[in-house]
Amino acid sequence: MNEFRLQCKLMGSQFELVVVAETQVFADQFFEAGIHEIKRIEDLMSEFKNDSETSRINSFPSNVIFTIDAEVHQLLVRCQKLYSLTQGAFDVSMAPLKKLYSFKRTEAILPNAKEIKSALSKTGFENILLLDNNRLCFLKKEMKISFAAIGKGYAADKVKALWGALGIHGGVINASGDICTIGQRADGNNWSAGISNTDWNQLLLKIQMPCAAVATSGDYEQYFTSNGKKYGHTLHPKTGLPVQGMRSVSVFSPSAELSDALATAINVMGLEQGKHLLNQFPQTWYYILDDKNKTHSNLPV
Repeated sequence: MNEFRLQCKLMGSQFELVVVAETQVFADQFFEAGIHEIKRIEDLMSEFKNDSETSRINSFPSNVIFTIDAEVHQLLVRCQKLYSLTQGAFDVSMAPLKKLYSFKRTEAILPNAKEIKSALSKTGFENILLLDNNRLCFLKKEMKISFAAIGKGYAADKVKALWGALGIHGGVINASGDICTIGQRADGNNWSAGISNTDWNQLLLKIQMPCAAVATSGDYEQYFTSNGKKYGHTLHPKTGLPVQGMRSVSVFSPSAELSDALATAINVMGLEQGKHLLNQFPQTWYYILDDKNKTHSNLPV
């Protein structure tokens, strides 16, 4: 067996696909199937494609019941449960608030209180009514959803499931840091994951994967600076401001979708409350770097 790698840009992010196969021909079959699946998910969940299912949902007026795609509805049901479990820290209704910011590693001005208040009036998952038969209703005007905090993890899980059904020996889906592993490496060893510091110049930790997926949320890729202060892209659903206190949160769990969502939620909840929540999930571990560069971890290493 050999390991074959392919890098490509999908869902606006850098993906790396790794396949354990006998030949390049077999590997290419898995690559093709994986890319097709990711593009299919992007067509459902991209808020930037005008013809996506998410864009169609975001065009809905308030207080009108619409039928939506069944797969998207099922994901929203899980997002609703995460919203409840995290006490609102994970919220896919943040799209109106995100429009106030540009996290392009440049100098910018924080939005003013009036702008933030206006955007917050259009958010809150409690104002999204999910009904049976794949129906949805926005209870506030100009509400919109964004799967940015869970979409890449979801895509990684879906490719893993597809590859498993196709009989893959082993592989990795790396969705810009949201990583899902399958089986073992070509040499029979387990896959390992590395956690870098927030400027990507130093490896903080390299471990054999304790489970199938890991996702990291932090201020190292998407951020802006204002008056000399750095602001990461994770926004607090209650204040509307970028969260402070942690530089990165990595969550290991059986699911990339869950790891992706929890990494964002812990950034919002803060260290102690976030650790308490994560300890309630089975087979779930964390590695957190706070704003003083101190590490907090319960990894079994």
